[in-house]
Amino acid sequence: MDIIGIIQEGVVKGVESLYGASISADSISMNATRSEFEGDFTVVVFPYTKMARKKPEDIGQELGQYLQEHVQQVTKFNVIKGFLNLVIEDSFWQQFLLETVTDSDQFGIAPSNGKKVMVEYSSPNTNKPLHLGHIRNILLGWSSYKILEAAGYEVVRTQIVNDRGIAICKSMLAWLRFGDGQTPTSSGIKGDHFVGKFYVKFEQAFKEEYKEWQATEKAQAILAEKAKEGQDESAFFKAFKNTYFNEHSEIGQEARAMLIRWEAGEEETVKLWKQMNDWVYEGFNTTYENLGVAFDKLYYESDTYLLGKSTIEEGMAKDVFYKKEDGSVWIDLTEAKLDHKIVLRKDGTSVYLTQDIGTAQLRYQDFGVERMIYVVADEQNYHFQVLFETMKRLGEPYADGLYHLNYGMVDLPTGKMKSREGTVVDADDLMAEVIAEAEAASKDSSEISGFTEEQRKDIFRKIGLAALKFHIIKVQPQKRMVFDPKESVDLQGQTGPYIQYSYVRINGVGKRAEREGVSWEQAQNYTSLEPTERDLLRSLYEFPDLIQEAAADLDPSSIANFCYALAKSYSKFWHDVSIFDAEESAKAFRLLLSKLVGSVLKNGMDLLGIEMPERM
Repeated sequence: MDIIGIIQEGVVKGVESLYGASISADSISMNATRSEFEGDFTVVVFPYTKMARKKPEDIGQELGQYLQEHVQQVTKFNVIKGFLNLVIEDSFWQQFLLETVTDSDQFGIAPSNGKKVMVEYSSPNTNKPLHLGHIRNILLGWSSYKILEAAGYEVVRTQIVNDRGIAICKSMLAWLRFGDGQTPTSSGIKGDHFVGKFYVKFEQAFKEEYKEWQATEKAQAILAEKAKEGQDESAFFKAFKNTYFNEHSEIGQEARAMLIRWEAGEEETVKLWKQMNDWVYEGFNTTYENLGVAFDKLYYESDTYLLGKSTIEEGMAKDVFYKKEDGSVWIDLTEAKLDHKIVLRKDGTSVYLTQDIGTAQLRYQDFGVERMIYVVADEQNYHFQVLFETMKRLGEPYADGLYHLNYGMVDLPTGKMKSREGTVVDADDLMAEVIAEAEAASKDSSEISGFTEEQRKDIFRKIGLAALKFHIIKVQPQKRMVFDPKESVDLQGQTGPYIQYSYVRINGVGKRAEREGVSWEQAQNYTSLEPTERDLLRSLYEFPDLIQEAAADLDPSSIANFCYALAKSYSKFWHDVSIFDAEESAKAFRLLLSKLVGSVLKNGMDLLGIEMPERM
């Protein structure tokens, strides 16, 4: 039953009857009534003042009276300024519950809409393990996939692995210099952590070399020239580090030489590159499995970095690109306020933009998707603006469906993370920490005292990962955030474990109902709803529309905050009304209502990649 549509149709007819004006149902501004006012749905009547030539309060009174007389489901109304609050009859909510609870596991899941979309997430570098920043990326990507799928889309999950370049060569060179033939197996270190350790070792060796170079006569001579320009010593050496790496550093020259050998396909270098990447991939796969995520297709930069060059040549013929005197190729995006961007260097080599053009084309060839969603940190906002505008200029059929789901950085209570200095919080360590926090918070629970050690560990894992995932996803993606492991497991706060606890409570209610053999048919005789019951039913009714909105906005935080609000409303219901001591019709109705709340909490949290325990 679509009560929204019924009310909208009533408003359309009411405006025509009262004021002789024609409006469309889509133009009607309508939402759930705020908790401090009586009502279920609110219609905003300010837009009708001009056509009615009356005050908003008068329009509200007249339209409310019309709806009460002509729309069966509207039993009462009240007007607050230009807001018409409508009360829907109890029988509607009763019928909604009885019809929905029979297939509650599928409630909110839309049928296929025939559209295909790709979501790219994670996309790590193979020179270091996944870290806290990757976790936010992965969780946003995974939950976006789940929400889009629930909204009716066919979703392809993918990532592009950045497995080439100077950063990877740094790890390789450091292993040759400092590794002494060690492997992840011989050292007992997980593969991605093992390789990441050598990336840090390279940076440490480079930093020491740079420090020693600063005291040389050559460095001091360069500094003296810069001092004439007014630049002090500390500022100069900080800014000069990249130039030093490229032009003066011995270890930097070795890394760049290794990259040249790799690009030339030199056998030993390629063999080492494959071996170290395989170590990393094994480690990544373990992390992904523990985090509960997967992919349908992996792309590798080593396969795609030459893609797009032929497209640039074709675009030159169509005047999409232009060539400078030095031979480099550019695109003029000044009309889109994006400046001129290089797409081919003067030596004919690709840049990241070139590669991304080719990769998008390859993905379209592979899957024919209508939309491509890139989950990438907001540091790359400008890059994706340039990429998307370029694809439009090239006339790609999917160009209007390209979307950058950008997100803010994640900090810890102790501050920012720095991968080069080895101060990044690894994803594996963070998962272990939140699981340990969950165990510490739950170890004295009488509910799990009789469980085996394996069962207890599984519960702690579910609670810990729920704490981690919910704490990150509940924040709107574009906002920068701080992750606090201890705060995330608080059973009294806005946390994943709080919602899990509500589900466990409902699960216990259901088991007791089974033991007592409740007569479900009695629910049809319950005719007078309590305020907390109406609040729950109104929230549940909104769930399918919320999934569609979250899919359209690509904002999983709306689902997370809905789940928390629903759990909180159920807690109020739990304390305000009696269930098992109520008369038979009320008991049956409240048990069915609890069942639907439990199903929606489970479905909603599943959209966030969060498992629900049966006990905790």
